[in-house]
Amino acid sequence: MESYSSEFAGLCTFDSFKRNWPHYGFDTDQRELIQREFTRIKDITYLDHAGTTLFPESQIRKFYEDISRNVYGNPHSHNPSSRLTHDTVESVRYRILEHFNTSPEEYSVIFTAGCTAALKLVADSFPWVSAHGNCSGSQFCYLTDNHTSVVGIRGVTGPKGVETVPVSPQEVEARAKNNQTSVSTGHECSVPHLFCYPAQSNFSGRKYPLSYVRGVQSRRLFPACERRGRWFVLLDAACFAGCSPLDLKQHPADFVPISFYKMFGFPTGLGALLVRNEAAELLRKGYFGGGTAAAYLVGEDYFVPNSNVVTRFEDGTISFLDVISLHHGFDILHKLTGSMVNIQLHTFGLARYTYIMLSCLHHSNEQPVAQIYCDNEFESAAEQGAVLNFNLLDCHGQVVGYSQVDKMACLFSIHMRTGCFCNTGACQAHLGISNQEVKRNLQAGHVCGDNIDMVDGRPTGSIRISFGYMSTFEDCQRFLKFVVSCFVDKPLRLDQERLARLRLAAPAEATVSNKLTSVPNGKTVPEGIDLNISPAPVRKASSTEAVLKTEGNSGKAHTLTNIFIYPIKSCAAFEVTEWPVVLQGLLYDRTWMVVNENGVCLSQKREPKLCLIHPHICPASSTLRLQAPGMDPITLPLEASEENLVLRKCQSKVCGDRVQAVDCGERVSVWLSKFLGKPCCLIRQNPDFSRDMKMGQEQGLCPPALSLVNEAQFLLINRASVALLLDHIVNKHDSSQNGTSFDMLQLIHRFRANLVISGLEPFEEEDWSDVKIGGALFQVAGRCGRCQMIGIDQASAARTQEPLRSLSECRNGKVTFGVYLLHLPKRNPSTYPTLSVGSHVIAQTEKSAN
Repeated sequence: MESYSSEFAGLCTFDSFKRNWPHYGFDTDQRELIQREFTRIKDITYLDHAGTTLFPESQIRKFYEDISRNVYGNPHSHNPSSRLTHDTVESVRYRILEHFNTSPEEYSVIFTAGCTAALKLVADSFPWVSAHGNCSGSQFCYLTDNHTSVVGIRGVTGPKGVETVPVSPQEVEARAKNNQTSVSTGHECSVPHLFCYPAQSNFSGRKYPLSYVRGVQSRRLFPACERRGRWFVLLDAACFAGCSPLDLKQHPADFVPISFYKMFGFPTGLGALLVRNEAAELLRKGYFGGGTAAAYLVGEDYFVPNSNVVTRFEDGTISFLDVISLHHGFDILHKLTGSMVNIQLHTFGLARYTYIMLSCLHHSNEQPVAQIYCDNEFESAAEQGAVLNFNLLDCHGQVVGYSQVDKMACLFSIHMRTGCFCNTGACQAHLGISNQEVKRNLQAGHVCGDNIDMVDGRPTGSIRISFGYMSTFEDCQRFLKFVVSCFVDKPLRLDQERLARLRLAAPAEATVSNKLTSVPNGKTVPEGIDLNISPAPVRKASSTEAVLKTEGNSGKAHTLTNIFIYPIKSCAAFEVTEWPVVLQGLLYDRTWMVVNENGVCLSQKREPKLCLIHPHICPASSTLRLQAPGMDPITLPLEASEENLVLRKCQSKVCGDRVQAVDCGERVSVWLSKFLGKPCCLIRQNPDFSRDMKMGQEQGLCPPALSLVNEAQFLLINRASVALLLDHIVNKHDSSQNGTSFDMLQLIHRFRANLVISGLEPFEEEDWSDVKIGGALFQVAGRCGRCQMIGIDQASAARTQEPLRSLSECRNGKVTFGVYLLHLPKRNPSTYPTLSVGSHVIAQTEKSAN
C-alpha cells in the first residue's frame, strides 16, 4: 500500500485507539490469542462476524475428544449411552438458559435446524385467530427493520385471515399511549397478537430498546396500545447474541430465536427457540413427529401430545452431537473472554473507532469518502452493536458499487458482506429505495443476493463490516488503509471538526449491560470475617439481653448448646463452638454436594455411606479436608478459584430447584467414587448463584438466599424435645430392636440440626415466631417434616426403624421435629453476626406476638 498522510498515520495507531477506548482484549495479548486459536486467519482480515463468527481451534479439539471418549446413543432410547446423551443435552439446555440469565422455571429451550426454523415453528404453532363476524382477529406486527425470515411469517398468517401490520421504528414510541388500559374482558380481549422486532438490526447494528418487550406486552407501546387482546413479543436475538449479553429476567420476551453459529462459529445448522413457559402452553402443532406423542392410534384420528413442551415440539431425533458441542462452545468462549460484557466492550470499541475514522475521511476536494447508514454516532454499546454499514463515494459524491469494492477487498484478503443482508426494510429506509424502485430493479434483472450493485445510477445495496471477539485493532487498521489506498482522491483530508467532536465525546460503555457481571471472584467469606472455631466461653447475659429477655414475652431462659455445620450435603457434621452467619446461613453449610455421574444429587436415602465421610474445615490453610474409613485424607480449597469457575460450571437439583454449581475436579471425584463404589463427583454451589427459600413465602416473608440446603437456612432442635423422644424409645418393649441403642448425642446427630438449644419444655419451639440467639435475630419459618433418613445411624450407616417409628407414636402420627429459621440481617450488610455456644436464646411465641 502507498504512504499515507502523517496525520492519518498517527491516528491509525494502537496508541491512538487506546487513548479513546480502554476496553481492548481479554486480559491477554490479542495477537497471541489469534496465533493460538485462529491460525487459519493469519493472513485474512475477517469482517463478517454478523454473517458467522469463527470458532476457536480448542473448541473443536475438545468436542472431538468428547465424542471420541464417550458413546452417545439416541436420546429416545433408555440404555446407558442414550441416558448419557439425554442428561448431557439437558445440561446444555440449562447452560443456554444460564447464558441468557434465566431458568427452566421461566423458559424452555427447543432445538431447531436454525434461527429460521425457530421462526417458522412460531409461525406454524402460534394460536392465530382469523377475523370473522364482529371479531377482528389476531394481528401479526413486525418492525420494518427485520430479517426476511421474520417478515416471512406473513406467508403463514395471510391465508389464515390474520391482519399484517408493518411498523416503522419511529412509530413504536411516537404512537405510544400512556393512558391506563382497563382490564380486558370478553372474547376479543383474549385474542392473541404477535409483535416481532430484532434486538439488533442485522443491517445497521442498531440496538432496539429491550424495554419494548414489556412495553408491548403491557400494551403501552404501538401497535399494542391500539388493539385489545393479549400481546406476545418475539425478540429476534440472532444478530444480537453474538456480541451482547441478553438478560431475559429483565426483558422476558415470549419467543427468542437464536443461531449458535453466530455465537460460536460451530455448529452450523443448529438453532433454538427460547420460549417463555407461559406462552408455550398456548402453542398448537399440526404435524407430529417421532418422540412428540404421549399416545396415538393409526386406525383412528386419535393423538395426545407429550405434556413436556420441549418434547412436544422437537420432531424426531434432534441433532444431539451438535447440541453436545455447544457445551464446549460455552466453555471455551468463557475461558477466552470472561463474559459477554467483555466481548461487547471489545467489539464495540473496534466498531466505534472504525466509524469515527471512516466518517472523517475526505477526498482532496473535501467530499466525504463514505456514506454511513446508522441511527446514532456510536456513543453507547447499549444502542449500537459491532456493525458498520456504508457505501463508499467517489470525489464527485457518487456511490461506488458495492461489488466493485468487494472485488478490491478480496485482493487485500479482506472479507466483508455486501447487498441488502436479507433486510429489505432497513435497506429501503437507509438507501431511500421506494417500493416502486424495488419492483423496477427486479424487472431490470436485479434479485436479492446478486452482484448488480447499481441500477439507473442508484445503489441497490451496501457494504457491511462486523466484528467478533477475536477481531483485532489490526483488522480495523488494514481496512481503513485499504479504503484510503484504493478509494480516496489524494491528498487525503480529514474532517477535523467532526474528528475532534467524536473523539472528545465520552462514550457510554453499556449502562444496561453493566448490570451483568463477568467472572465472579469465587469468594464465600465476606470481608471482615475472622474464622474462629476454638471453644468460646459461656457469656453472662448483659443488661441489654436481660431487657430483651423480658420484652420477649416468654420469660424463659434457653441456651445454645451445639453448633453443627454440614459442609457437604448429606455427609457427616462438623461441630464448632463459634461460627459466623452469612447471607445464606452458616458459613460453608451445605456449600458442597455429591452427585452421581449424571449430576443427580446423592443423599443418605440413596447412599447411607455418605454419613461416614467427615469434612473438616481448616481456616488456617483455607482447605476442606475429607476423611473416611479406609481412605487417605484428601484436601481441596475452601474457595472456588476463577479458573474452576470458568472451566467447569454445571447444574443439579435440590428439592426440585435447579442449582448452579462448579465441579471440584477429578482428584476428589476419584476419591469419592472409590469410597462409595460408584462414579460420582463433588460440586460446590456457584458463589455467583442465588437460590431463594420457598418456605414461609405464604406468610409474606422476604425470601432469603439458600445454600444447597433442602428447605431453609437453619434447622433448630430442642434438647427437651430430644429427651422426651429418647425416653419413649428407651421405655418401649422393643427398644433393643435390631440391636440399636440410643443416647442423647446419638439421637441429636440423627436429626442433623444446625443449632441445638437447651429448652424447658418439649416441642415449645414449634410455637415460637421469632428467636434471638446472642446478637442474631431469626424468624421461625415452619416445622421440619421428617422422613426415613433419620433412621440412618450416623456412626455406622446402618438403617433402623427408630427414631421415626417412636416419633410418630409419641406425637400422635405427626412426624415433625425441629423448626426452620431464617436470619433477619441488620440494615448494615457489611456486618455479619457470629453464633457462639453458650449464647442466650430469647424466644417470642406466636401467641405473645399477637
